[in-house]
Amino acid sequence: MSAHPNNVNDHHDHHDDEDEVHVSMRDYTIGFVLAVILTVIPFALVMGGVFESSTTTALVILGLGAVQMVVHMIYFLHMNSKSEGGWSMLAMMFTLIIVVITLVGSIWVMYHLNTNMMPGMNHEAIESIQQLK
Repeated sequence: MSAHPNNVNDHHDHHDDEDEVHVSMRDYTIGFVLAVILTVIPFALVMGGVFESSTTTALVILGLGAVQMVVHMIYFLHMNSKSEGGWSMLAMMFTLIIVVITLVGSIWVMYHLNTNMMPGMNHEAIESIQQLK
């Protein structure tokens, strides 16, 4: 007798459906519509001059840009905690942490260099230089 019976009923196709990414036209359509909306809103904010402060406008645009990156990752790159056993999400989080540390550290260093290397350059000194011209 054989150790592996050839009975058709004993053979099971085991597909791990949790690891597969199921993509539909509906997901692409939702992602596309969200991406267009998140592109049109900043354009309208800048062209319409909605905010008086350019700092507020820049912060709103950066926030909407961050939301748009998340939309692209979810709807077009199909990144979630289930894909590839969560490793793609873990790699993305690690990358974001490194980018944030690098950006914040660079801004911090540049600010302190500017403050410590140019202590005499305040607004009054700049205005007096401009008046001399």
